[in-house]
Amino acid sequence: MSNLSQYKSAFVDTFRVPEGDLATLAYQSVETWDSLGHMQLMTELEEKFDVELDIDDIVEFSSFVKGKEILGKYGVALDG
Repeated sequence: MSNLSQYKSAFVDTFRVPEGDLATLAYQSVETWDSLGHMQLMTELEEKFDVELDIDDIVEFSSFVKGKEILGKYGVALDG
């Protein structure tokens, strides 16, 4: 499974949203992306990509798009 597919599946599995909604998905834009959901997503991404996100990056991880940028800082290529 590609990095992008794994990234997308983390959002779909954590927030129970259709993959087609991911491009515009942002923190608190759906009921399941609350503070608890946010931390569940961070844990899922850290496990999938074997990274440890800095607290500032966790706070700034505000959307599906922003998350790609943040993970890029950790050497995770999410093409597409």
